[in-house]
Amino acid sequence: MSHAEQAERAVNFIRNIIDEDLSTGKHASIQTRFPPEPNGYLHIGHAKSICLNFGLAQDYQGLCNLRFDDTNPEKESLEYVNAIQRDVQWLGFQWAGEIRYSSSYFETFYQAAIELVNKGLAYVCFLSADETRQYRGTLTEAGKPSPYRDTPIAENLALLEKMRAGGFKEGECVLRAKIDMASPFMCMRDPTLYRIRFAHHHQTGDAWCIYPMYDFAHCISDAIENVTHSLCTLEFQDNRRLYDWILDNITLPGTSRPRQYEFSRLNLEYTVMSKRKLHQLVDDKMVSGWDDPRMPTISGLRRRGYTPASIRDFAERIGVSKVDSFTSMSILEAAVRDDLNLHAPRTMGVLDPVKVVIENYPTGQVESIQAPVHPQNEAMGSREIFFSREIYIDRADFREQANKDFKRLVLGDRVRLRNAYVIEAQRFDADANGEVTTIYCTFVEDTLGKNPTDGKKARGVIHFVEASKAVAAEFYLYDRLFSVPNPAKADDFEAVLNPDSLVIKKGFVEPGLVDAQAEKAYQFEREGYFCRDSKQPGLVFNRTVGLRDTWSEN
Repeated sequence: MSHAEQAERAVNFIRNIIDEDLSTGKHASIQTRFPPEPNGYLHIGHAKSICLNFGLAQDYQGLCNLRFDDTNPEKESLEYVNAIQRDVQWLGFQWAGEIRYSSSYFETFYQAAIELVNKGLAYVCFLSADETRQYRGTLTEAGKPSPYRDTPIAENLALLEKMRAGGFKEGECVLRAKIDMASPFMCMRDPTLYRIRFAHHHQTGDAWCIYPMYDFAHCISDAIENVTHSLCTLEFQDNRRLYDWILDNITLPGTSRPRQYEFSRLNLEYTVMSKRKLHQLVDDKMVSGWDDPRMPTISGLRRRGYTPASIRDFAERIGVSKVDSFTSMSILEAAVRDDLNLHAPRTMGVLDPVKVVIENYPTGQVESIQAPVHPQNEAMGSREIFFSREIYIDRADFREQANKDFKRLVLGDRVRLRNAYVIEAQRFDADANGEVTTIYCTFVEDTLGKNPTDGKKARGVIHFVEASKAVAAEFYLYDRLFSVPNPAKADDFEAVLNPDSLVIKKGFVEPGLVDAQAEKAYQFEREGYFCRDSKQPGLVFNRTVGLRDTWSEN
C-alpha cells in the first residue's frame, strides 16, 4: 500500500481535528497518551487505543506517553504494570521518555483539591454510599443538596487534612466537588473527588490513605504532561463536562490545556471486553489464565499466534468513529490470515492420524524429498520431507465410498500426496466398531511432481507425514469463547460459554518441527495456521486461525 493510500485509509474525525489544530497554529505539535489502569491485562479493545494514540504520535511526529492511572491500589499490581509494558512494546510501539504514573502527581492532586475547597467548590461529605445515591436523584428528578454541602471553608480544610492524616475510617466520608445537584448530567451532581482507602500502593507504599477518583486525577495528569489531544471512548462523553470543570477551576502553572475527544470503543462478537468479566473468567478458572489463547487479551492473542502486524492492521480496518457497533470476529481473523499467508512457512501436520501402508514401496526405504517452505516465496528456500512404505494421513481424508465432490482418498481411486506421489487405495482394515485402522494403497511410480502417464487423474491433493520420522504432537483447536454473539447481555455470561471452545487432538508433524520456536507461525497445509505453545510442556501447537473464513457459516 502506498503512503497516499495509507493516508486516505486512515482519515477520521480525530485526524481532521488534529489537522485543523496544526494548520491554525493552535498546537505546534501533538502530545497523546495511553493511560491504562493497571488492574488487569490489556485486551484487543486496548490495542485499538494503543494503535490510535501511538499511531497518531508517529504519523504527526509528536509524542505519546505511557501513563498508568494508578489511583485504585486495591485492584492494581506490579504484575499488571509489567504485562502492560510488554504488550505495548510487543505491538511495536515505544513511549516517549520515562513511564508515567498518576501516583507521581498525588501531591499536585491534593493541592488542587485544597484550591477547590478554598474557592468554595469542594466539601467533605459524611453521607453514606446509600444516602449519597438517594440524594443524587434520578435521570428525571433533580438531586438534593447534601446536608454537609455548606460546611464552612475553614472546617472543610481541617476535615480534608484529617482525611489525609488517617483520622477517619474507610467509607466514613469523601471529598466532593460542589457543582450542580440539578444538572441533567449525573456526573456533575457533586461528584466524589477523594475517598479513603487504607491500602498499600505499588508505587507510593503507605504514604497515602486517601486516593483521588479517576475523573479528578485523569484530567490533571493530562495537563501536567501537556497532552494536546486526550482520546477516550464514548462512555466518557458526559464526563468531559467534569474534565473541563476541574481544569477550569484549578491553577496548574507551566501546563497547557488539554482537550478530550471521544471515539467508539471496540465491541467484538463472541467475547467480552469488561475487565470485571475477564477477571471473573480467570478467578473462576473458566480459562487457564489471562493469557489463555481463547481470551481477547493481547497476551492471549500473542500466545495463540497472532502477530503485532495483524493486530495493527485490524485496528486500521475497523477505523475510528463515534458510532458504537459490534465488530465481526471475521475481520480480526482476516487480518491475521492475510499476514500469516505472506510470512508463515509451510509444513504438514496430521491431527487425526490413520496409518497408510504403501504395499508396492520397498520395505525399509525412506526417501528424502525437497518441498518449498513457501510456494509463493522462493527466497524462503526449501525443506526436507520424507516418504516411505508407511505414512499417516488425516482420518477425514479417506472414505470407502464417496461422490465426485469428495476430492480426497476413496477406495479404488487416487489422490496426490502433497509434494510427493500419487497413491491409490486398495483395501482397509477396521476394528470391531467399524473404525478404520489401516489403509492399504499402492503408489504410482514416476509421479513425484508429475501427473500419471496412464491418463487416470487423481481426485485431489491431501497432506501426510512419513511414519518413521514423524514427531508426536498435540494440537489445541480453539473456537469462539462464547456460544452467543453478545455474551455481555446474558443474565449469567458464564452460562453461555462455548463447551467446544477448546478441542485437543493428538497426531504427528514433520520432523523439522521438533524444535519449533514458541509463538512462531506455521501454516499446516490444509489445516490452518498454528504456533507452538509458549507454556505447555512437550510439542503442543495452538491453532491461530483456519485457512478460510467460517464465521459466515455460523
